Amino acid sequence: MAKYKIFVDGSSGTTGLRIADRLAARDEFEILHISEADRKDVNARAAVINQSDLSFLCLPDAAAREVVPLLRPDVRILDTSTAHRTAPDWVYGLPELHGKRDSLRTANRVAVPGCYATGFITLVAPLVELGLLAADYPLTCHGLSGYSGAGKSGIAQYRDPERDIAFESPRPYGLTLDHKHLPEMQKICGLAEPPVFCPIVDDYYCGMEVTVPLRLDLVGHSAEELATALQEYYAGETMIKVHALGTAPKFLPANTLAGKDTLEIYPTVSPDGKRMLLISLLDNLGKGSSGAAVQCMNIMLGLEETKGLEL
Repeated sequence: MAKYKIFVDGSSGTTGLRIADRLAARDEFEILHISEADRKDVNARAAVINQSDLSFLCLPDAAAREVVPLLRPDVRILDTSTAHRTAPDWVYGLPELHGKRDSLRTANRVAVPGCYATGFITLVAPLVELGLLAADYPLTCHGLSGYSGAGKSGIAQYRDPERDIAFESPRPYGLTLDHKHLPEMQKICGLAEPPVFCPIVDDYYCGMEVTVPLRLDLVGHSAEELATALQEYYAGETMIKVHALGTAPKFLPANTLAGKDTLEIYPTVSPDGKRMLLISLLDNLGKGSSGAAVQCMNIMLGLEETKGLEL
């Protein structure tokens, strides 16, 4: 049987390396390569991509935008950058959202979701879609991530033996409330406005926890209704599990799913039933990037959806 020709453009970065490692263990692929001399030549890269059946773009946004116009329209592309996540002619690669899995099966252009965005959208999009959360509800979101999400330079800073003491504490950033994941968070959820979002990076390698607090008097539905709706929405999904309302442990470590490609949701409620917290746990390098990309690839090529993934 002929093998699929696959190319990872940007295989030296954190996401690209993880994808390349996953593909190397699978015998249904022929991995295409590019010389070190040609790695930064957009035309040389485009030539290799145009020889492939499917290519991953693990590039900065500008580099992804630069190469796409040079590609054959029938070459299947998975872009892990932010460049095309809100583009109208690209499919958003979160198959658990209703309708996305069918779109992925025939798509040639797929944008892999951002890590924080995945945590937020899996909590909010179903509730907006089902009419249980108004599109103009004033949403707030906090996201805590391991430092692997900071890329090569950020990882080096955290692992530097002479590092500043500041790297030993949680570090909120994006303090002007402008983050590259906000456009997709707003668009994919169908929100009137983006959420107030505060991301935080901390001194551990990988794993992510995203929280969305709700005032139920403003929502107009009970915690039980919202929790049940999320359970029913993701019923039968292999990669997403929704825990029963009120079953979250006293402490919920953000690195709980480090090394996994799954996502777990915990809904909690205050004793008086007036406030709710929606929590998603994932690995920012798993369901938040490379794992999600491989899951989408499997669907696009008609392979077993979870093949090569850590469940």
